[in-house]
Amino acid sequence: MPTPIEIRLRRAEKVLEVAFDDGARFALPAEYLRVESPSAEVQGHGPGQKAIVAGRRHVGILGVEPVGNYAIRIRFDDLHDTGIYSWDYLYRLGVEHAERWARYQAELAARGLSRDPPARGKA
Repeated sequence: MPTPIEIRLRRAEKVLEVAFDDGARFALPAEYLRVESPSAEVQGHGPGQKAIVAGRRHVGILGVEPVGNYAIRIRFDDLHDTGIYSWDYLYRLGVEHAERWARYQAELAARGLSRDPPARGKA
């Protein structure tokens, strides 16, 4: 299993860069990481229970914290912070980015949802 040798948060760009010891490097957007969170809230508790998280186009990352020697916890500015991103899962997110992102966008469209947050009511 590849292991990260560098993890860098580019807060202004809303991107987490991860370099692995096999030479792979990924720039993972915050929105992508948020909607693919490994948390039970997003993934569910069993096969076929994954939730489609809409309205996160502008989500940012507040911080990244190590979890032992095998993972990180990402704190998002929408206050989501329960997902533990193992090295294996981060690697898969990088390798499968295009496929997962296309599937996510197709699911949003099929359900009439948007990447944009809901419009706020006028006061």
